[in-house]
Amino acid sequence: MLPFWAAGAPVTSKDYTLEPGDVVSVKVFQEPDLDRELRVSQDGDLYLPLIGRIEARGRSVAEVERAVREAYDRDYLVNPQINILVVKYQVSTVNVLGAVNSPQAVEYPPEQQLTLIDAVSRAGGFSRLADRRHVRLSRTSSDGRVENLVINADELMSGAAKDPLVLRRDDVIYVPERVL
Repeated sequence: MLPFWAAGAPVTSKDYTLEPGDVVSVKVFQEPDLDRELRVSQDGDLYLPLIGRIEARGRSVAEVERAVREAYDRDYLVNPQINILVVKYQVSTVNVLGAVNSPQAVEYPPEQQLTLIDAVSRAGGFSRLADRRHVRLSRTSSDGRVENLVINADELMSGAAKDPLVLRRDDVIYVPERVL
């Protein structure tokens, strides 16, 4: 099993896992009356004409396309061609706190990767008192456990570390001040 900070492959549109708040465009070929732009509900569902509720949370765009195609094919259309595109992604953030020039929640699109160094840079960079060798990263795993890691950011910046440390939604980065 890879460590929780290991880099993953970039997310493509069809591989993207839908989340509540995402906005998708649903197009049904040669059926313009069924075309819709929909927001994934807080319950993780999409509601489409004729077929009703389709579960979207935790499913890739390709899986939801397949489910919509099967639902329309079952009762309403013959061999429907469905295209789903994510129009607007739910905002993903990581929090950067401590000895940085502008502590804040850093937003990034989920189809892009954000590294620890990118996040610190977007928060104005390390302050002159930052202890870059003891940066802390906290991440809550899917089972609710909080994982903590101490990172030497100098190694990341110099290229000595082999993993670029890709962040995930809701990670917290804390940069302590060094002791003088």
